[in-house]
Amino acid sequence: MTFDKGQMPKREQTNYDIPTPDALKAFMEKGWSPSPLVGLEKSPAASWAGKRRAKLSNAFPGKRLVIPAGTLKTRSNDTDYRFRPHTAYSWLTGINGTDAVPDSVLILEPNNSGHESLLFIHPRSPREASEEFYRNRQHGEFWIGRRMTLEETEFAYEIKVRHIDSLTEFLSNKKDSLTLRGEDTFVDSCIAESDSDNDFVTWLSEARLIKDQFEIAEMQKAIDATHRGFEAMIREIPSAVGKKRGERLIEGAFFTRARHDGNDLGYDSIVAAGSHACILHWIRNDGELKNGELILIDAGVEVESLYTADITRTLPINGKFTPAQRKIYTLVYEAQKAGIAAVKPGAKFRDFHNAAMKVIAEGLAQMGVLPISAEESLQPDSGLHRRWTVHGTGHMLGMDVHDCAKARKEQYAEGVLEEGMILTVEPGLYIHPDDELFPAEYRGIGVRIEDDILVTKDGAKNLSAALPSHPDEIEKWVAALGVK
Repeated sequence: MTFDKGQMPKREQTNYDIPTPDALKAFMEKGWSPSPLVGLEKSPAASWAGKRRAKLSNAFPGKRLVIPAGTLKTRSNDTDYRFRPHTAYSWLTGINGTDAVPDSVLILEPNNSGHESLLFIHPRSPREASEEFYRNRQHGEFWIGRRMTLEETEFAYEIKVRHIDSLTEFLSNKKDSLTLRGEDTFVDSCIAESDSDNDFVTWLSEARLIKDQFEIAEMQKAIDATHRGFEAMIREIPSAVGKKRGERLIEGAFFTRARHDGNDLGYDSIVAAGSHACILHWIRNDGELKNGELILIDAGVEVESLYTADITRTLPINGKFTPAQRKIYTLVYEAQKAGIAAVKPGAKFRDFHNAAMKVIAEGLAQMGVLPISAEESLQPDSGLHRRWTVHGTGHMLGMDVHDCAKARKEQYAEGVLEEGMILTVEPGLYIHPDDELFPAEYRGIGVRIEDDILVTKDGAKNLSAALPSHPDEIEKWVAALGVK
């Protein structure tokens, strides 16, 4: 099937659609007053996005660079998932979660001075001679709300804007081009594959490793909103205890805060009570909260600019750690302290993981569960301590919860930390209920503590330090919020 961008094939008529008589069509075009956006301001992200595009232009001289926002994705039958633009598109345009329009495309068109930035969007539907605003479920204003006009978008985001209908003709003038493939089938069909496409994807990941001041401020907003979300969840714990699918009552409290304070969740929340905490990516969240057990919560708010926090706390459901729970929790707490202390400019990315694992291995050896010494376990060809902590101790964080994932290994996992990077430090210990190497009182305990860390000029700053993490502070925190 071939089609023009902006004239996307509409979904087939459903058996519940109502025909539109000609008389109604004519009537729908009449009686509409002008309704421009009132109080529209320039986006604070616009100038920063312009600087990022300039860096991209310098990296690929003479190339047409095509960055699609992406398209709607079907959830079920004729319903779509809530749209979130591709991270690179938003990073280079500054367009946030509220203003993002499916099928939009950013193009950096080469010229004598570098590149001209052109943004192709599907603007607000006209009222005259158009059925789109009341008939089109994907773009019609009656269905999904008002979009900005070309002029409004150009003003707010300080970029030249064109109608999406002109994209087909624009791309018919073939040039040596690079694009993010797999995000928009129409764009893929118009641009020949290039051996340099992977280099383009890699550059867009690596360029985001170091955050600018706007990004750092947005990350702090996301973290602060997440803090409020955690407190909302803690307040919900007493009423969720003993309830069927109580984990989802906690999850719902956080989702409400994420949608109120931000754009959405940064990722599906992990709300894991009891032994569910031993399942690293537990997102079914259908378990019961029981007094005397712990609950591990891993959650993050994505703010309107699409930056997300990623924070984990492990809390006693009745407000007090048992001796066994406190022992495991304290070991993880000390491991995280060691990991955060290892974060500084010039350190290797793996250093904070190694620092945390040294504490974990030594603690497990002291508990008598390691069959070898901590030193032996820490050797690259051993790693027996990892039976209880199989994941890495952190990752880059930003617009994606696992940010910069297409960066080269030598720039990321084997790279060196630099000022302006933001990463998580999140050691954990997970003792499954059937693990006979641990005494019975420890089985079913899972603990993870995760904070969001900014690499600074002289070391590191814990951006999420306002959320308590010491076991004594945790007990005071939850008690103050009604958990007793």
